[in-house]
Amino acid sequence: MKLYVLFLVLAAALLHASWNLLAKKTGGKTPFIWLQYVASNLLYLPFLFFQTKQGYSLQIQPLLWFSLSSAILHLGYFIILQKGYRNADLSVVYPLARGSAPLFSSIAAILFIHEQFKLSSTIGLFLIIAGVLIITGLSFKKENNRKIMTGITYGTLTGIFIALYTINDTIAVKKYTIAPLILTLATNFFSAILLLPFISSQKAELKREMKEHKWHIIAIALLSPAAYILVLEALKYAPLTLVAPARETSILLGVFMGSRVLNEKDGRRRLIASMLILGGIVALSLS
Repeated sequence: MKLYVLFLVLAAALLHASWNLLAKKTGGKTPFIWLQYVASNLLYLPFLFFQTKQGYSLQIQPLLWFSLSSAILHLGYFIILQKGYRNADLSVVYPLARGSAPLFSSIAAILFIHEQFKLSSTIGLFLIIAGVLIITGLSFKKENNRKIMTGITYGTLTGIFIALYTINDTIAVKKYTIAPLILTLATNFFSAILLLPFISSQKAELKREMKEHKWHIIAIALLSPAAYILVLEALKYAPLTLVAPARETSILLGVFMGSRVLNEKDGRRRLIASMLILGGIVALSLS
């Protein structure tokens, strides 16, 4: 992986872990997610105008198809992720979501994009799986197993959605050369439209979210698209089987934030398990 691509991916990981910490703190529901999409498009609109003035030619039909499908998958991702954060620890949900996603996306890349899979990739995936199992800390004698199982469920489901929208957007960027910024903003636009029927009757909740979490919404609206745009930009220069695992260095940041900032328990064990996941990511990146 080239240094430029590695920088893009690591920067994306830092931004991603940061906005997930904010999302965990707010515990926002559908109105919060809708406000985030709207704010994001408003904030990034000037950049869109700048890019279109540079003579970029749009492929309307592929853009509509991939942005709409990406919007549906991203909605599933955000809704499940936020529900997981409301019911379980950040240091369980986040690493499980980010750790399982490379497994699913790498398999999808091999099956649908015909990328090669090497021995180091297999070792990497086994390390990731081992780290995920350790991080859960399951024990039938523990009273908090129910909460951990909730985290496992939502974390794994989130990972599936991450893999699905990643493979969808990779095809859009690589095969149809759709610009990452345009794809991201179009996806956010369709996501906001799709959520309208669900938030139209929640005006009081919308006002409450704007009053209590205005700055969180603005911060996530800036950080979330930026993190993903950097990943899509990296995918233009490197295969998905390298970029998808490498971006998951955010797992260490997520576990650290959960332990230190949110005072979640079992921080040391979860951090050790995250190191295993990171080792798996390195093995995948070397393949």
